[in-house]
Amino acid sequence: MSVLDTDLKLKLSGGAANSDPNASLGGAVSSEDITDNTLNNLFDDVLGDEHLAGDINYRCVFIKNNSAETAYNVKVWIESNTTGEDSEIQIGEEAAGGSPVQEIADEDTAPSAISFSTADGQANALVLGDMAAGAVYAIWIKRIVSAGSTPQANDTAQLEVHCDTL
Repeated sequence: MSVLDTDLKLKLSGGAANSDPNASLGGAVSSEDITDNTLNNLFDDVLGDEHLAGDINYRCVFIKNNSAETAYNVKVWIESNTTGEDSEIQIGEEAAGGSPVQEIADEDTAPSAISFSTADGQANALVLGDMAAGAVYAIWIKRIVSAGSTPQANDTAQLEVHCDTL
C-alpha cells in the first residue's frame, strides 16, 4: 500500500487539545486538523486600522503523515496565494522538524531563524524530504497585509502538500 497525498494532514499547533487557529503559535502539534474551505480556518479578519497601518501575522501548522508507511519526497507549496491584491502569504520550515517547536508570544511576533519564501507552485516548493509513519514537520505561515490596503472579504489562500508514491 502506498502513502497518498490525502494521508498527509495539516494540523494546528499550540498543544494537543488546541482547536483555536488564533492560538496556533508553535509549541506542540494539536490533534485538530485544519478544516478546509472554512472562513478564518487559520487567520482572523484584518480590521480597518490594520489595513491602514499594514499588518504581519504568523501561524505555525504541522504536516503529519497519518499513514502507517513512510511518505517519500514530501513537499509543500502555495497553490494559490491570497485573493486580495494587497496581501500575500509566505511559508517557511522550522529547522528542527518534529514537535514541539518554538512558540511565539503572539501573532505579531516573528519566529526566530525561519526563512520565508513565496513557494509559489510545485517548482518552488519547500522540500521536507521523507516522513516516517506518524512523523510531523512544522511549517510557519506569514501573512502580510500592505499598509493602506483595501479591505478584502474572504481573503483566501491555499497550501498544497504532496508526496511521491511507490
